[in-house]
Amino acid sequence: LQREIMHSALEGRDVVAILPTGAGKSLCFQLPALARDGVTLVVSPLIALMKDQVDALTASGVAATFINSSIQGSEAQRRRSGLENGQYKLLYAAPERIMMSGFAEDLRRWNVTAIAVDEAHCISEWGHDFRPEYRQLASLRAELPGVPFLALTATATEQVRSDIIRQLQLDDPHVFLASFNRPNLSYTVLPKNKSTRQVYEFIHQRPNEAGIIYVQSRKSAESLAAALATEGVKAVAYQDGLQHEDE
Repeated sequence: LQREIMHSALEGRDVVAILPTGAGKSLCFQLPALARDGVTLVVSPLIALMKDQVDALTASGVAATFINSSIQGSEAQRRRSGLENGQYKLLYAAPERIMMSGFAEDLRRWNVTAIAVDEAHCISEWGHDFRPEYRQLASLRAELPGVPFLALTATATEQVRSDIIRQLQLDDPHVFLASFNRPNLSYTVLPKNKSTRQVYEFIHQRPNEAGIIYVQSRKSAESLAAALATEGVKAVAYQDGLQHEDE
């Protein structure tokens, strides 16, 4: 659905795109940004996500930047000057930054001509990662009249979709819903009985494969990895308490 989404976006329509993870949501706003005049504002919830996307775009020769709390002093001023001079096609920012006093005025001056709301499920209390600040984005409709919105998420419930449309005050949006069927994935549920032995036997039947075992706690990860290691399985526990060099 990438082509259809981009076509609607370039027509100036409000769009909601529900695509599974890995389906290429980012291209749906990155490519139109290069085809239209002005700057596309990308609302992104995490500094790490902004940096990853901007680094990838910059490496491909695309003029993109982000503004957030990690950018200070002369570097922040350099980026703002670049936006003033029309040097960038994409600007990434978090909703908290966008809602700061005076930022909407900056957006008008920087000639923002489209807004992409990434991880748009964050606007909904029915979503799995609700962020109240996302709901304030609707104020941009009045601050930037006529600027189309593209809302993207991988959370496909009808409640979330309706909430996104209502909270962002989207105007008769085109809604694109891709299939979430993954024929390469399957699920098997088994009764739990001596679970460590069950895990070992499962691994033993697949000597040439690698995998991930999810457990409920750091302690469980460490004890299971140790138990598998005693059985000759190359296993290691990965959790948020690791030192950088161990990671």
